[in-house]
Order: sequence, then C-alpha cells, then structure tokens
Amino acid sequence: MQTIRGVLLDIDGVLHVSMQPTTGAAETLQTLAQQGYPTCLVTNTTTMSRAHLAQRLQDISLPVAEERIVTAPVATANYIRQHFAGKRCWLLTKGDTGTDFADIELVNGLQEQADVVVIGGAEELLTYEAMNQAFRLLMDGAALLAMHTNMYWRTKDGLQLDSGPFVRALEIATGKQAVVLGKPSSDFFAQALATIGMNAQEAVMVGDDIENDINGAQRAGMRGVLVMTGKHKADSPLLEHIHPDAILASVADLPEWLQEQ
Repeated sequence: MQTIRGVLLDIDGVLHVSMQPTTGAAETLQTLAQQGYPTCLVTNTTTMSRAHLAQRLQDISLPVAEERIVTAPVATANYIRQHFAGKRCWLLTKGDTGTDFADIELVNGLQEQADVVVIGGAEELLTYEAMNQAFRLLMDGAALLAMHTNMYWRTKDGLQLDSGPFVRALEIATGKQAVVLGKPSSDFFAQALATIGMNAQEAVMVGDDIENDINGAQRAGMRGVLVMTGKHKADSPLLEHIHPDAILASVADLPEWLQEQ
C-alpha cells in the first residue's frame, strides 16, 4: 500500500457543524500544510457557490483557498455543459449556486418545459407540487440529475432530512436512475484528486458519512477515515459491510494518525 501523500476532507460535519468549527479544525489544516500534505475540500453542500463557501470558511478562521474546494454544484454544471449543452434545466436547489450555472439555460419547471431536472439542496422547495411536476417532466422524457443523494445531515439542532430520499422517490416512481454528480461518484473524487495532483492509492478521504465519504472513497481506490463529529457519534451503529480504514474522534486526531501510517 502506497504512503499517504494527499488528503481529501469533507467540510460539513468534519471541519464545522452549522458554521461552528469543530475542535482543532483550523489547527489541523495548518498542520497538514506545514507537514507537506496537499489538501482538497470535497463537499456535497449545494446552497453556496464555491466562492461564497470559501469566504464563509475563511470567516470562521478556517484557512482554505477557493481553488482547493470541489463542490457538487460545480461538478453538476460541468456535466450539464458536457452532456446537455443548450438544454433547458430546472434547478431545484436553494442558495446562490445559480452563479455556478451562469451559462446554462435555467427554467422554472412549474411553469415551463424542462429537458433536465436537477435536484440539489432544495429542502422546502421540494413540495408535493414540485415533486409531482418533476415526476411529470421525467415521465415525458426529461433526464434526472442529483447533485448528491445524502440521506440526512447534522445541524446544531440535530439531524435533518437531506435531498437523497426525494431523489430516491422520483427514481422509484419513474423507473429512472438519477445521475449522481457529487459524492460518492468516482468522477467527483477524481476531480478532487486532480486538484492536488495525486492518484487514489496515495490519498485518504476524511469524512463523517460512512456511505458517501468512506465507502465512496474506498470504491474509488482511496483509504477512508471516519470522524465522529457529524452524522455518526461514538455510540452510533455503523453499516456492517463498510469498514473505515480508521475511526477518529475528530479531525484534530488526523495529523497524528497520518504520522503513524
């Protein structure tokens, strides 16, 4: 097994929870830089553009650079440019990620015909009316894209339902399979690895989601380290078929673990 030379880090639940830095997050980023580990942040966050996300992280004293962040919205926009150029897209997501889709024709699927239905972090936008209209468009031939299929995430108020269950509902109702552009897509991880110039065998993925972060990374050829500051806690049951390469209390323990490898 190759020596670990690069690190991919999830953001939400690893470096912060509801924009409150986790213990030792800033110090860990600084230590990784000092020890010569190139890092890339990989996130399924869909409510902020990459530039906005970088600024928010910097505002809470996390030393990150925009060019070292790979987001699901950016990956989704790139996929649309490659496979659905000139097509009308209904973007069901909140926040300012529309700037990542600046050159793509966006329509309101409740009022206009769409060729592509894109599900992001829509939350309250996923009403029965919206879901039913998405269903109708898909049955009429539209493609279904999912920025991610996360089932839930952790906020300061506790666990919160994410967009994955809604994507799955549309898949079941229509018989169509969504194209997933964020984690756990191997192509998504490949973009992050290219950002730091590493191959999968010499990188580790650190995340709080045992399926999208850990299993996804391992399927892509990386090692996967689970931290217990997000979706999973010390007493949380884990999926028996997924075996993290390590389980750490928090990202603060990462530098020491790397030195032991």
